[in-house]
Amino acid sequence: MNLFELTKTLVNIPSVTGSEGEIADFLIDYLRARAFKVRTQKIEGERRNIFAAPGEEPQIILCTHLDTVLGHFGAVEDAAYIYGRGACDAKGIMASMIFAAGELADEGLRNSGLLFVVGEETDSLGAKKADELKPRSAFIIVGEPTENKLGSGHKGLLNLKLSAKGRRAHSAFPHLGESATEKLLDVLHDIRRLDLGEDSVLGPNTLNIGKIEGGVAANVIPGSAEAVVSVRAATPTDIILKKILTAARQQVEIEVMTRSEAQILFTVPGFKKAVMPFATDIPYLKSFGKALLVGPGSILDAHTDDEKVEKKQLEEAVQIYKKLVRKLLKEN
Repeated sequence: MNLFELTKTLVNIPSVTGSEGEIADFLIDYLRARAFKVRTQKIEGERRNIFAAPGEEPQIILCTHLDTVLGHFGAVEDAAYIYGRGACDAKGIMASMIFAAGELADEGLRNSGLLFVVGEETDSLGAKKADELKPRSAFIIVGEPTENKLGSGHKGLLNLKLSAKGRRAHSAFPHLGESATEKLLDVLHDIRRLDLGEDSVLGPNTLNIGKIEGGVAANVIPGSAEAVVSVRAATPTDIILKKILTAARQQVEIEVMTRSEAQILFTVPGFKKAVMPFATDIPYLKSFGKALLVGPGSILDAHTDDEKVEKKQLEEAVQIYKKLVRKLLKEN
């Protein structure tokens, strides 16, 4: 398979978070057939991380994630793009990394390796477990859709579940109940009005109310309601959380679901650079060495109904990864 064929093959294998077993099976066979030494790390059930290298103890790791968000649709292409769930986030990246590592090995450089992890789209469970592999690498190049620009930094993530409790009653007698939904909406209104602050480099903290659930029927005063709120954090998450807790005034219970801090990243001269407004697995991969962030595709296409990656960027990414590996080996 060429680069585009591999990308389409990977896109056609559904791998929604929690169901990464099939794509792991394919990659294990594919990489072993190309003389990579493959180690797997069991996460849960059929979910596995994959650690592969053409030689022993790679110094540079190319890493991205196996999972995608919900809404699988298979690969189609035109002259310029490959479309499909995961095309840019992150199966095109994965294909480019595989080709880069393979070509480097063919050229006599066997110091790079591959790490593919599960769970990036939810709780980064694979990245958290990957640190247990105790690698001896000096650098890790993490792939996310950055339009092939080196990320000079990226935001952290604070995901919160807000749970409101009320008292059910017949809606004809609202004075006999207590609406959990109204309580939750009041808190969300106050949170939306907060000044969450900003960082001079990474920009403002941004908040999204991603999910709201509550009640059972129109004629029942709701006894419970929940919301999931996500903050893209440019500043320390403990300060953001304190502001939200203060605004909530103990009217709801707040559970921290996911929490990671903003990152300032390692860069090298000679590459276009940009700050990335999203979070990655990088905070959980510290034992792999200094972290870089780069990959083909635009984050604006990720998670959308017409997700795509430009073929030209896939080819460019292979060369970018190879160039970075060579530069980092000299740096090391």
